[in-house]
Amino acid sequence: MSVEVRIPTVLRPKVGGQAVVTVQGATVREVLAAMEAAHPGFGPAVLEASGELKRFVNLFLDDEDVRYRQGLETPVADGSTLVILPAVAGG
Repeated sequence: MSVEVRIPTVLRPKVGGQAVVTVQGATVREVLAAMEAAHPGFGPAVLEASGELKRFVNLFLDDEDVRYRQGLETPVADGSTLVILPAVAGG
């Protein structure tokens, strides 16, 4: 499945400055693995060493938080959009 991944400004240096990257994957986990394969060093920015999503990173697949679906095992459809949204502290 071809998936459009929207990259937040803070992570764009890890993907050559791109705001959007298109990769293949059948699940959110596979999409993130494809991102790491295409852009080495991207994976550790969003995933723990255990392979689980870092707690301050939010992923939205077609406007739905994947934590409320099947997490990283959430299936993706061809043409889906995955938005990566790191939590930001402010004050």
